[in-house]
Amino acid sequence: MEPRARASSLLLCLMLSLFSVDIVSAQQRFGINYGQIADNLPDPTQVVRLLRSMNVNKVKLYDADSKVLTSFANTGVEFIISVGNENLQTMATTPGAARQWVSQHVQPFIPATRISCVIVGNEVLGNNDNGMAASLVPAMQAIYDALVDLGLSRQVTVSSAHSVNVLASSFPPSSGVFQEGLAQYIKPLLEFHSKTGSPFLINAYPFFAYKGSPGSVSLPYVLFEPNAGVVDPKTNLSYDNMLYAQIDAVYAAMKAMGHTDIGVRVSETGWPSKGDEDEVGATVQNAAAYNGNLMQRIAMNQGTPLKPEVPIDVFVFALFNENMKPGPASERNYGLFYPNGSPVYAINAGTGAGSGPGAGSGSVGRFDPYSSQMFSAASKLAVRTTSLTLLLVLPILSAFSC
Repeated sequence: MEPRARASSLLLCLMLSLFSVDIVSAQQRFGINYGQIADNLPDPTQVVRLLRSMNVNKVKLYDADSKVLTSFANTGVEFIISVGNENLQTMATTPGAARQWVSQHVQPFIPATRISCVIVGNEVLGNNDNGMAASLVPAMQAIYDALVDLGLSRQVTVSSAHSVNVLASSFPPSSGVFQEGLAQYIKPLLEFHSKTGSPFLINAYPFFAYKGSPGSVSLPYVLFEPNAGVVDPKTNLSYDNMLYAQIDAVYAAMKAMGHTDIGVRVSETGWPSKGDEDEVGATVQNAAAYNGNLMQRIAMNQGTPLKPEVPIDVFVFALFNENMKPGPASERNYGLFYPNGSPVYAINAGTGAGSGPGAGSGSVGRFDPYSSQMFSAASKLAVRTTSLTLLLVLPILSAFSC
């Protein structure tokens, strides 16, 4: 056997061994958004075989890599591709730029490669770049108009991804409201989603809430492990994990702006297996617990307390560790796999054991969910700004179109 073929076979075997969880019930809903900020990743053709062996049928990219899209032709895998932040102002102000982009990055690959959504920009709002923020909706509209002109708008939707930090308040969930300074951008954005039927995407990281205040944020609460939970005093809804609370806070914020007709999807979430000394909670055990327990929720078709009938859609970060990502060590250690195909850890859905305060066998640590300290940490640190993030995807609904 050729060395490359042996490597490919090893990669497949290791992928299968990693996901020894209850994936059968989640088949056709598990996807990978795979990033390439690294110099040691396997060839896309190897990744094709990897994902097909796992019945993974959804992939999210932060670009529109033609080699990846070509490699996945005729596989039935559904792709979400992206327009980078650096292109927004050109898309918004230059006639024909969006049409050219769609003609180059979307049209040539359809129908052989299924492209279901174009994400325009990542975490544009709240970065103090008013020019880019003002360009967001016009750029989204330009891409949408180009899709309409080329007869592709029924197949491909348009959205954008936002940090949960676009919320001024998120705890309790019913108090969710967007930052006042962003209202001028959020209002037309929500009108766009309402008109086109596309979802509002959020990047949510409970890891950062715990990292920022491990003494007041319950580890079992952020890891989906047994805990006393939180009751929203306004709705009387009970929350046993932070991610669901963040999703419902976004629903509340949209309702406050007059919209109950837009879905919320989690475009990024995950947990690092390693970090710098000051990155509390970045451990293999916690990463396995977070992703494993989340996968179990997904397999159950579970919705949030506010929307129990709507199974959550989640994109988990990340497929591979990416050695060229800037920032703290955690940024290079979100992957489920090392680039050589060996698993970073094994996931046992629903049985992950976190390490740190409050974790342990049967531990249900009590905490004051409405303390100002916890809410401050959760609101400000629960999600990071990662305009370069490339992620592993767990789209929950087979009908998820973006």
